[in-house]
Amino acid sequence: MKTLLISASLLLVAGKSAFSQKADDIVGEWLNAEKDGRIQIYKSGNRYFGKLIWGQNIYESDGKTLRKDIHNSDATLKGRTLLNIPILESYEFQKGEWRNGKVYDPRSGKTYDGILKLNGDKLAIRGFVKVEAFGKTTVWTRAQ
Repeated sequence: MKTLLISASLLLVAGKSAFSQKADDIVGEWLNAEKDGRIQIYKSGNRYFGKLIWGQNIYESDGKTLRKDIHNSDATLKGRTLLNIPILESYEFQKGEWRNGKVYDPRSGKTYDGILKLNGDKLAIRGFVKVEAFGKTTVWTRAQ
C-alpha cells in the first residue's frame, strides 16, 4: 500500500510539472543530439518554429560555400542552403507540450509529424508518420 501511495504521488508531481510549463519555455537555442547543429526556436503569432542557425558541416570543403538541401524530396527545395533552413514548423502549445507541427530532417530530406516535450534543459522531439507510437525520439539540449 505504501508503494502504491508513493507511486501515485510521483505521478501527480510529474503530471503537474508538465502542465506548469509555459508556452514560451521552448523559445531559445538548442543543440541537436549529435551536437553538430544549433537550432533557434522562436514564436510567430501563437505557433513555434525552429531554424538551423549553425552547423558543423554547413559549408562545402572550400569553407565559404553553403551546403544545399540536396536530400530534399521536393526538387524545388534542393537549391536552398542549409543555413536558416526550417527544422520545426507550426507547433501549437497544448497541455504542456507542443503539437500539430512538422519536423524536417535535412540528413534524409524527410518531413515528419512531430510532438515536442520539454523537461528542464532537454527537449524531446518525437517524429512520426501518422502514428505517434511508431515514431522515433531524439533529444536536444538547450545551448548555453
